[in-house]
Amino acid sequence: MITYSYDHIHIRSRAPMETAKYFEKMFDAEIKESIQSDGQQRVDVNLGGLAIFIAKAGDATPEALKDPHLGLDHFGLRVNNLEEAVAQLKERGAEFFVEPHSIRPGVSIAFVRTPDDVRIELLQRD
Repeated sequence: MITYSYDHIHIRSRAPMETAKYFEKMFDAEIKESIQSDGQQRVDVNLGGLAIFIAKAGDATPEALKDPHLGLDHFGLRVNNLEEAVAQLKERGAEFFVEPHSIRPGVSIAFVRTPDDVRIELLQRD
C-alpha cells in the first residue's frame, strides 16, 4: 500500500529572496538558499516545519489568478491565539484581505495576502 505524506509547497516569485524575507519577517520563517533539480537557484523557507520552495518566475509568467478561480486557493497556518497573531502581523505590515471572524463555534479565521498574491489562512481551533 502506498503512503502519502506532506513534503513541500512550491511557489513562484519575480523576487524569490524578497518573498522569503517576507515570510521571515511576518512568520519568523528560516531562509535557506538551494538549487533546484534543473540547476536553477531557489530560496526555501522553513515555516514551523512547513517547507516552502520559492522559485524565480520568468518575465512571461502570468500574474496570479483573480478570485474566484479553480485550483489551489490558499494554505492554512494554525495559531493558538488568532487575535495576537493578527495584531503582530499587522504591526509587521501584513495585508489582510479577510479580517478575523468566527466561521463556526470554536473556529476563527483570517486571511493574509503575500506580495506575490499567495493567500495564507490563519486559523484558531478551540
